[in-house]
Amino acid sequence: MAAIDTNVFLRLLTQDDPGLVQKAEACMLAHAPLWISVSVLVETYYVLTRLYGWGKPALLAMLQTATNSRQFVFQDQGAVAAATNQWITAKAGFVDCLNAELARTHGQGPLATFDRNALKLAGAAKL
Repeated sequence: MAAIDTNVFLRLLTQDDPGLVQKAEACMLAHAPLWISVSVLVETYYVLTRLYGWGKPALLAMLQTATNSRQFVFQDQGAVAAATNQWITAKAGFVDCLNAELARTHGQGPLATFDRNALKLAGAAKL
């Protein structure tokens, strides 16, 4: 198992640079499953939304596929899967759902927030 950075994960997801995609796929073949840290996941989410214009349906499909894949292992896999499932119906953003799930998973709480949508998440409290 190898840990990968955001750029490698993005190449595997977007297939946008043939030369780099080939190298990323070779890494996956040699070292699968690939380990994705929470920071890489969050950065990937922001790059896909802001630079690639991915909307919630595409991001949900990617998250559901990746968390169920044998090709990837996420840091705090259970929290990532729970946040993904929560995000399906939540008005809060994915990162808010992830923060709430990570706090819950690690026995921390409440999740103090000013965000009205995040306040609707289990374990969130208005600051």
